[in-house]
Amino acid sequence: MTHLLSAFSALSDPTRFDIVEQLMAQGELPAGDLIQGRGMSGAAISRHLKVLREAGIIQQRAIGTKRLYTVQPEGLRAIANWTISKREFWEASLDRLEAAILEEDDA
Repeated sequence: MTHLLSAFSALSDPTRFDIVEQLMAQGELPAGDLIQGRGMSGAAISRHLKVLREAGIIQQRAIGTKRLYTVQPEGLRAIANWTISKREFWEASLDRLEAAILEEDDA
């Protein structure tokens, strides 16, 4: 459960969420590419990347002095599995909402 909470916490920040979205869309990227267009210093992005790494959402590999980042599927899989496990709850809730709407329309 702690890992899941860390993942949700890490993704709750808009900058970190955007970084993950960018990595998912573009694949592995160097830190410099993640800084562009964000109006942040390298140190600020580095702190965001550290939070994402510690939450198990991204991973880093080094090639010389370059740091490359990619999404770690296992980290996102934990979120997906939790969400899917709640499917029955959401479907029941939507069924109740539909029934209430239909009842209101009939009145």
